[in-house]
Amino acid sequence: MDSSLQDFADKAVNYAKKSGVQYCDVRVEQQEKKLVLIENNQIDHIKTNNDKGIGIRIVKNGVWSFCSITNPQSFNQIKEATDNSIRSATYNKKNEKNEIDLYPNVANKTEINFPILKKPGLDELIKIGFECNEIILNTPKIIKSIINPWYTVNSKYFVNSEGSEILQNYTDTVIDMIATSHEVGLTQSVNITEGGRGGLEQIINNEKVFQSAKDIASKASQLINARPVKEEKSIVVMNPDFVSLLTHEILGHPSEADRVLGKEMAWAGGAWWKGKIGDRIGSENLNVFDDPTIKESLGWYYFDDEGVETKKTTLVEDGVLKNHMQNRETAQIFNSSPTGNMRATNYRFMPLIRMACTCIGNGDWNVDEMIKEVKHGYLVSNMKVPSIDMKRYNWSISCQYAQKIENGEITDLLRDVIVMGTAPEFFESIDACGNDFTVRPITNCGKGDPMQSMIMGNGGPTIRGTATIKSVV
Repeated sequence: MDSSLQDFADKAVNYAKKSGVQYCDVRVEQQEKKLVLIENNQIDHIKTNNDKGIGIRIVKNGVWSFCSITNPQSFNQIKEATDNSIRSATYNKKNEKNEIDLYPNVANKTEINFPILKKPGLDELIKIGFECNEIILNTPKIIKSIINPWYTVNSKYFVNSEGSEILQNYTDTVIDMIATSHEVGLTQSVNITEGGRGGLEQIINNEKVFQSAKDIASKASQLINARPVKEEKSIVVMNPDFVSLLTHEILGHPSEADRVLGKEMAWAGGAWWKGKIGDRIGSENLNVFDDPTIKESLGWYYFDDEGVETKKTTLVEDGVLKNHMQNRETAQIFNSSPTGNMRATNYRFMPLIRMACTCIGNGDWNVDEMIKEVKHGYLVSNMKVPSIDMKRYNWSISCQYAQKIENGEITDLLRDVIVMGTAPEFFESIDACGNDFTVRPITNCGKGDPMQSMIMGNGGPTIRGTATIKSVV
């Protein structure tokens, strides 16, 4: 972390306090990102991006105001931006009905360095990328391989007018891969993302990335001969990768308290279970939590962008809605406590309530036994594209492939499959959760206005329920 930026942050808080604000926090962030894109044995491009800056958030006259500066060169820039924010808050007071009321938070002073077992570098990324590219292209019927390995080195310093001084240093290492097959006029693609918070070990341990390259290439090739499926309502067994996106869309997003309050309706919707805390919203097999303390996930951190220490938060317990993800402001409204979910994409943005690592809880079912009990149904595998209504009530999510289950046996491979349902009906139908809990990386969750893209983890085990399934061809 650039020490001059930290010094600017400390001075900015003191200056804001002397200017009469009720509250101020400052985030200084510094990031280096390196990536390579390899397509069909050729490097398309190599990029290195460096970014650093400061974001200042204040409460003045009971309303929020925010400003940010990229790579500030003098404290005069900080003072000018802070003065403008104070003037903005004074003006905006005319249009605000309710004053900001923040849940009390203890002051924390700490520095945290997240572990890295094998430091990433461009040469290693290129080597890994070409190995995966070769694996994919050597598979029959594959016509295109796209490999995009990348890593970021991040340093984030948080300071506020309540006395917190928190520095967190971490590295994320990720690889995105796509295998595309083509034959007799039909094209099929299968993709996967691997990685987490840490170094190269996040993608190469146990040769994870190479096995994933084999898996997606093999499945893309097989899908050329797969059949579409007719629409029907049926038992569906969903694998952890598919469950991670389902959890993200119809459990995670509507659990963000700002959406429940309707503050995200213009862009990403609200929540159908508004006012239903304490009510049953699913079967007793449904348990949901958000946990920023899951190590090595992309949603692992110790303090959020309000300086709140993270913890595991129970959202749904035995089918009963228990809580939402809260910031210091919404916690007062819901008579709850902050959950450590307030995050911004970077210093340029005001933080929002965001998932960290939202998951369906593990069960005790052996997955093979779950499948053996199904006389007629479908095994749905790997996330693709979601389509969810404004209140996260009606949902449809396409999968990368599915397989028919007949008399407890997995049979035909199916392509172009989409799964549909309504949230309460589907949640109530869940009758089994596997013992194969898995966290998957999510790298492109969007929320807010202006739009903020965020990385996080989502996950769960294999689950079994009832939904409508069909092919869109």
